[in-house]
Amino acid sequence: MSTALLLLPDFALILLGAGIRRWMHLGDHFWNGVEKLVYFILFPALLINAIVKTRLDLAAALPLLATAFAAMAGGMLLGLVPRLFTRLPALTYASMFQCAYRFNSYIALAVAGMLFGAPGIATMGLIVGAAVPFANLVSVWMLARHGEVGLWREVARNPLIWGTATGFILNLAGFVPPAPLQAFLGRLADASIALGLITVGAALRLDGAAGVKVFAGWLVAVKLLVLPLIAIGVASLLGLSGLNFQIVVLFAALPTASSAYILAMRMGGDGRSVAWLISATTLGSMLTLPGWAAWLSR
Repeated sequence: MSTALLLLPDFALILLGAGIRRWMHLGDHFWNGVEKLVYFILFPALLINAIVKTRLDLAAALPLLATAFAAMAGGMLLGLVPRLFTRLPALTYASMFQCAYRFNSYIALAVAGMLFGAPGIATMGLIVGAAVPFANLVSVWMLARHGEVGLWREVARNPLIWGTATGFILNLAGFVPPAPLQAFLGRLADASIALGLITVGAALRLDGAAGVKVFAGWLVAVKLLVLPLIAIGVASLLGLSGLNFQIVVLFAALPTASSAYILAMRMGGDGRSVAWLISATTLGSMLTLPGWAAWLSR
């Protein structure tokens, strides 16, 4: 219960975002602008601020990343299983497939910060920075074999990757930001969590998934229940412990990324079913994430 209460403010912000979207009628243009602000400015500042201030254990980075990638690979393999038994249109299947392994970076960093502070954000930031290109590569490859050029441009311009890389370079160089710069980054970092979670809530959609309910239910179970178990198994085999073990399991338990909907729409896929899956995993994670966090804190 204490762990659930720790995460309650984050999930309350998601529900607040859904309420604001429903009752204030601010329009898509407003929400697109807020999401761009968070994605391109505030979240990179959060990553840089957390990583620069945290002492990094690079020796543990490889097994940490190996565990995260193993969990994502497990989601991909399990996402392929229903293909053997269903006859969904190819683009519908490819659109929904990405929901088995993609992750919501906003919730990732918010939960890591709430439970573990700056060290948690730095560790989660390392995983996010490495996993985003991998997730994008597989998703675009599934949606369109000819999309590689656009994909590499998207990866090269991804602000989460650049924020993580900048933070690590400054950390390894021993750079200590002057007090005014620290305060500036801190203010941006504080704003990023609240606005990021509100935009997650504003994007919730509960209509759709007609004709794909079995596949959708399978993907929700895989994302919220099975992938954390895979992470626990691999992390135990690789000898992870402490903060790294806890963070990588929470990473595996994250709901699906909001960007999965954008990618599906851009490439002519089934955006409606993807939006339902994003919403279902986000709302479901309000129950499962506190459970996994409580188990990890035993």
